[in-house]
Amino acid sequence: MKKKRLYIISAIILIFTAIILFVTQQNSSLVQPDLPPAKEEKESALEERVEVEEEEEEEVDEGEAEERTFPQIIAETVQSTVDFFTGQETHIVAIGDSLTQGVGDETGQNGYVGILDRTFNENEQTVQIDNYGKRGNRTDQLLMRLEDEEISQAISDSDIVLITIGANDIMQVAKENFTNLVMQDFVFEMEGYEDRLRQIFDEIRRLNPDTEIYLLGFYNPFKQYFEDIEELDLIVETWNNTGNDIADDYENITFIPTEDLFDDPNAELFAEDNFHPNYEGYYRIAERVLEYITIR
Repeated sequence: MKKKRLYIISAIILIFTAIILFVTQQNSSLVQPDLPPAKEEKESALEERVEVEEEEEEEVDEGEAEERTFPQIIAETVQSTVDFFTGQETHIVAIGDSLTQGVGDETGQNGYVGILDRTFNENEQTVQIDNYGKRGNRTDQLLMRLEDEEISQAISDSDIVLITIGANDIMQVAKENFTNLVMQDFVFEMEGYEDRLRQIFDEIRRLNPDTEIYLLGFYNPFKQYFEDIEELDLIVETWNNTGNDIADDYENITFIPTEDLFDDPNAELFAEDNFHPNYEGYYRIAERVLEYITIR
């Protein structure tokens, strides 16, 4: 029964891969639209809500702090991020796969990386963000791309490095073993993923020992349609735990979970390919990243 369910998983992944490739080809000739007014207002709200008045802060004592609302907590968290970047030039480098590139963002504004850029630089250019996301990248390919002079130089000059990588490693397992897919295939490949991820971290550390590294975790894009296939959740959870454990082995490397952000059946968070996030999904990722990069 488990082998049969894994056959189903492989078929699902292959179907979604074909759909994604088709949508990419169809959209490649389209002109990227400007950010719609509604989404522009939402990003402005993200910036505005961090403007907590000093007088209100002074009136909050320790007892009142426990009564703060969730929006207030988020506002203060994001404010500390903005404060960190105020008055100094900061260089962020984003590397990885299609999630870094922003595939699926119907606004054509580079997904979560673009949202971060517009949030930080709404009033003035204080943060330089270089986006080296490339659709389809696996860990082995990203490791090779770190040898590129432009990318390696950007990392050498960076203060923060954001990474999304590994989803295509999982997809590769399914494509190479779809005629006889078993759970052990994912376990075996995860060992290679772990080794390559450590090499990626080591190379970034070699290029820049002081930069802060953030590894964004996986989400399960199939959960909304196949909730009864527990193996899908198990694969995502296991690989996320591996990334988290590896990050814990290094100083100044932080794992940022994203799976829970998409566990919302009442929200439309995926693009037309039903695999990549849409603008709303990327907005949630951007908010999560903001929460984590304030921890210093």
